[in-house]
Amino acid sequence: MILKLLLLALILAILVFGIPRLITAAAAKGRIFQAADDVPPSRAAIVFGAGLLHDGTPSPVLKDRVTAAVLLYQAGKVEKLLMSGDNRFIDYNEPAAMKTYAIGLGVPEEDIVLDYAGRRTYDTCYRAREIFGLQDAILVTQRYHLPRALFTCRGLGLTVNGFAADLRIYNSHSLRFWSLRELPATLVAVWQVWISHPLPVLGDPEPIFKIGD
Repeated sequence: MILKLLLLALILAILVFGIPRLITAAAAKGRIFQAADDVPPSRAAIVFGAGLLHDGTPSPVLKDRVTAAVLLYQAGKVEKLLMSGDNRFIDYNEPAAMKTYAIGLGVPEEDIVLDYAGRRTYDTCYRAREIFGLQDAILVTQRYHLPRALFTCRGLGLTVNGFAADLRIYNSHSLRFWSLRELPATLVAVWQVWISHPLPVLGDPEPIFKIGD
């Protein structure tokens, strides 16, 4: 009896977590690129936050995301970089840290736009369209995150491709943790996009591109 219950629980877990992963994988099929030259051009790149170190500088993962976005900019694939991250606390400002790092890599300040309310992937995608007026974009994040990001942004009405920001060999323990974390995060993403439709922090529109630009 116990074995049957365990087997049933295993099957249920596979269904609950596996089906959303299949859904997001389908949404990402043919839309993830590893080389900047291969990415279809778009007017803007969306860079997702990924944490800061104790000194307020970007984490290694976040540095790779910003660096990858700069590669797109330098290759002429995008005109603007939308840096989206968390800024709920006075001493924690992901977008500002991302901007400083990008400027240090040679991107002009006027081509960097900050989204201070990108607290989660859903919020970033939602605000990219509703606040910043984007219709299409290149999403910049690591490969493990791109299926969920692509699914979410596409589900919220954006036309998007993804650029994988895997610019170094990451710690194997970290990769396993990130991959495991994607299981519940992907389930939540499907629920949010298809069922709950939560409203993120909003505000006045701040279109990145004006009419006629």
